[in-house]
Amino acid sequence: MGREPFTIGIVQDAVAQTPQATLDRAVGQIREAARRGAQIVCLQEMFNSHYFCQRQNTERFDIAEPIPGPVTDRMQALAKELDVVIIVPIFQRQAAGVYRNSAAVIDADGSLLGVYHKMHIPDDPLYYEKYYFTPGDANQTQQDEHPGASGFKVWKTRYADIGVLICWDQWYPEAARITALLGAQVIFYPTAIGWHPAEKAEFGAAQMDAWRTMQRAHAIANGVYVAAPNRVGFEEEPGTDGIEFFGHSFVSDPFGRLIAEAGQEPTILVAKCDPALIEDTRRNWPFLRDRRIDAYAPILNRYLG
Repeated sequence: MGREPFTIGIVQDAVAQTPQATLDRAVGQIREAARRGAQIVCLQEMFNSHYFCQRQNTERFDIAEPIPGPVTDRMQALAKELDVVIIVPIFQRQAAGVYRNSAAVIDADGSLLGVYHKMHIPDDPLYYEKYYFTPGDANQTQQDEHPGASGFKVWKTRYADIGVLICWDQWYPEAARITALLGAQVIFYPTAIGWHPAEKAEFGAAQMDAWRTMQRAHAIANGVYVAAPNRVGFEEEPGTDGIEFFGHSFVSDPFGRLIAEAGQEPTILVAKCDPALIEDTRRNWPFLRDRRIDAYAPILNRYLG
């Protein structure tokens, strides 16, 4: 685990009219984040397309592309040019009939370090992701180095050891815990979360607060930085009421304090992370030390009632 401070950037944006325009805009935002000192930049979930999971439509599979592919090729060249690490979440075509909600991790020399596949796949009104996405495979983690792990990864980039989880993953303490145990100094949560328009007045504030509180709790419980870039804007979908993505991207330190926070407008957040704070927090809150790993076997059951 590296000990030098590092600076991260997260991009909160709305999609443009076309995937190409969105990609071009993202390239400019990464350049701006780098200009402001960011060494690791993370885009939002499926950054280069609208959120197409609001209904089931086989034509939407045409949006997917392979990794490596055109988007990651361009981001690899950009990472090398700027000397930055880039996390690129896209809709991935892995094979015919196998599509993933993925995030490619590109190091500062332009090399593709690997790909994370979203592990937890929701299926709710306007979030019909199980129709589109094959979940991450539990047996395709860093098995050689960490045979006890399942489905989660950490990458040793030039600047820091980072973990990536995607959207619905952010509600699961098990995912954050395993990623922290693999050595992550910061967990990135690229996200696409918003309000059903009919629910916003009654539940909107509480939903957003729960989303933020859950991830801050992961930072505290694991002594890591957490960074969550969300999308913004209202996205229409014929036959539905659409979704209003609420933004409010943020970076939390290991103490759960918000050190950078956005509103509901397109924003680039930049925050400095110091591994010394991870060390200090874990010395004073030694949650990892005091875990009763001999007592946790029941968690492997779906339900114990």
